[in-house]
Amino acid sequence: MDTKVEPVATMLGHQERVWHIAWNPTGTLLASCSGGGDKTIRIWGKEGSNWVCKAILADGHQRSIRSVAWSPCGNFLASGSFDATTCIWNKTTGEFECSATLEGHENEVKSVSWAASGSLLATCGRDKTVWVWEVDHEGEDYECASVQQKIHTQDVKKVSWHPFKEVLASAGYDDKINLLHEEEDDWDCFATLEGHESTVWSLTFEKTGERLASCSADKTVKIWQEYLPGNQEGIPTQNNSPTWKCVCTLQGYHDRPIYDIAWCHLTGCLATASGDDSICIFKEDVTVNDPRNQPSFDLAVTLKKAHDDDVNAITWNPKDKGLFASCSDDGSIKLWRYIEE
Repeated sequence: MDTKVEPVATMLGHQERVWHIAWNPTGTLLASCSGGGDKTIRIWGKEGSNWVCKAILADGHQRSIRSVAWSPCGNFLASGSFDATTCIWNKTTGEFECSATLEGHENEVKSVSWAASGSLLATCGRDKTVWVWEVDHEGEDYECASVQQKIHTQDVKKVSWHPFKEVLASAGYDDKINLLHEEEDDWDCFATLEGHESTVWSLTFEKTGERLASCSADKTVKIWQEYLPGNQEGIPTQNNSPTWKCVCTLQGYHDRPIYDIAWCHLTGCLATASGDDSICIFKEDVTVNDPRNQPSFDLAVTLKKAHDDDVNAITWNPKDKGLFASCSDDGSIKLWRYIEE
């Protein structure tokens, strides 16, 4: 099967590096956020055949905006900033308004993520903590449910929720991944995944939630498999919680740290974004004998000079098969289409 990637659009407007991008749940809007003197969020959408800037959200933050995430209902956008706050932007009235500012982190907020239920929001930061916030049903009130201060010993780079369970993954500068769930009215770390040899920059769940992919400054991607209590392989578990094991490592494809990774829930493809200015797409070999315990992923496409500088983030459109977006230190956001022929 032949595969290729075609450029769809380049969106310009941010005055500084673009740190992060996120599709809304229907895949019709893309949010981007920027650093330095820009400090804005831009909302991009399609008009006719062109992608244009629909809105600019300013005045919410005092410093670089590092991360954005849409609520599952699509009415709220969370943004995490180096000013130590998380803003909640509400668009139920049609226009985006900053309806809440969450404070508590000591310094830079590095990542924000909504649980699939919409009732929980996670944030993490340079202060080595992970916060879980409870959200009321109207998205107006946010209450801190837990502050995890001891699970990471360094800067926490990323938080990401399981696609349908209230299980949270966090990744950090301490080279570790932690998995959390609620137990007896507090949040508890039930698994620590070790194997990367440098900062874990990002992670992404497969659509089943049974696998997790992580990427690192060690220039590798690791695939982690969940093993439930009583699993057929006989892998031991503790306290009725699952065990996670690394079952595959992808290496030799990037020359510099891999900053982001996205697992497409429509095609099963993995996409990576790197400091070597490139993007890679991997496709799983479904013909292997034991895909659960010994999966194999083949390189489908490499975009060598996808951007003119570090590629900071990558994300698949949740509805439009093959469409994905990337952003870079070069200030641009690009849309691409992955095609299998």
